[in-house]
Amino acid sequence: MEIIELASILFALALVAGLVDAIAGGGGLITIPALLWVGLSPVQALATNKAQAVFGSFAATVHFLRQGAIDLRGAALTVVCTFFGAAAGALAVQFLAGPLLERLIPLLLIGFALYFLLSPRVSDLDSHSRIAPASFALLVGTGVGFYDGFFGPGTGTFFALGYVALLGHSMRRATAHAKLMNFTSNLAALLLFIGGGHVVWTIAFAMMAGQLAGGWMGAHLVLRHGAKLVRPVLVAASLAVSLKLLLDQH
Repeated sequence: MEIIELASILFALALVAGLVDAIAGGGGLITIPALLWVGLSPVQALATNKAQAVFGSFAATVHFLRQGAIDLRGAALTVVCTFFGAAAGALAVQFLAGPLLERLIPLLLIGFALYFLLSPRVSDLDSHSRIAPASFALLVGTGVGFYDGFFGPGTGTFFALGYVALLGHSMRRATAHAKLMNFTSNLAALLLFIGGGHVVWTIAFAMMAGQLAGGWMGAHLVLRHGAKLVRPVLVAASLAVSLKLLLDQH
């Protein structure tokens, strides 16, 4: 396959992944198989995926910030916890395998999909918080951050669920803040992967522009359509990631 043709395919896949990620998460379901398809090892695929995904999450985060959808001061502690959690996860995945995690995550995602589908709390209206912000930062920020650095699929779903179920955010606010955390965890993991020399930059550069465009478009759609768009896409993405992970185990 010609280099230009390969770059065009990777650009298109990254654009779609960035769009899906900004709305509901799960873009790695598109990009990681593509990176494995071009011949990268599993760790190289995870590392290179972070290198291109950080641009999509950055574009979405900037758009949400400009529209006033993110409380940056209130999210500061969660950002810090997410960063260190993701760094620890990216360090761990370079030395450890996670078969137990791979079996557990699909079941969790299916449960979360059912929650988003059936719960009356999932709407465009804020509700009451069930946990203190500091506890949320330590529990969700560190825990989901570690998961994203270590493995990754469904990270945006986990963050969005935490913001809806624990802090009472509307779908718009939850998605916006989830994307900020996703950018944070992508960046932290990327720095660790760069240190380990695992990023294949020629491939990452081909996908970055697609991620930027897809992330911006996805964020725009979230703010325009809210829960009526995010809810079904989030459920579909959760079930798709779960099915892919379950099939990979056989």
